[in-house]
Amino acid sequence: MRTPIIAGNWKMNKTPAEAKALVSELKPLVKNASATVVVCVPAIDVYAVKEEIAGSNIHLGVQNVHFKESGAYTGELSAAMLKEAGVEYVIIGHSERRQYFGETDATVNLRTLAAVKAGLIPIICVGERKEEREAGYTDALVEYQTLIALNGLSEEEIKGVVIAYEPVWAIGTGLTATDEQANETIGVIRAAIERKYGKAVADAVRIQYGGSMNPKNVKGLMAQSEIDGGLIGGASLKAPDFSLVVNYDK
Repeated sequence: MRTPIIAGNWKMNKTPAEAKALVSELKPLVKNASATVVVCVPAIDVYAVKEEIAGSNIHLGVQNVHFKESGAYTGELSAAMLKEAGVEYVIIGHSERRQYFGETDATVNLRTLAAVKAGLIPIICVGERKEEREAGYTDALVEYQTLIALNGLSEEEIKGVVIAYEPVWAIGTGLTATDEQANETIGVIRAAIERKYGKAVADAVRIQYGGSMNPKNVKGLMAQSEIDGGLIGGASLKAPDFSLVVNYDK
């Protein structure tokens, strides 16, 4: 049995004071969650959030990591820096990073390797644009993105990563894949991992759905056999909404 994982992606929202207030409100609402609860915050909020969630069941994540240990990479943060700051999880390859900041499948792989080497748990994002789905390329695309991202990891290391299937057309649009569409594509991702690395690895990897999961649709999505959680955007910015997603099984 895979433990479900619900991660909030705050994107570029919340000052340190606002971040502290949000997790303070969230703590009692999710304290009995059966899922792993993660908040992926802007880097500036790491220390405020780490202090506030100490002793709780909320885990700390961020939204990006560089693939070099150090160097002339202005504005970037290394995996070692994040690890020492108390970060546990890191989102890698989000569609917004790919769209706005030149992230590629190759750099997603490099960032994943760096994160795992430093002891961080990557949440690797894969997914198709609307025109790619309409052209029938969804399965081939997510298989390719997934296997490229995992290249160079051992089977044991792969068991510990999290993958987030995020159909690009469903992010921040209010649109969402049907429960069956999301489950089918996540099944494609798991099958690709099984072909490459074996059933034990595929059965261990947690795969989230990341396209506008919210309190209204979470129960249907989480009832699907292949879906192990969600990467939550807008709904993670309000404690009551996020707690309803986290506590989908209550």
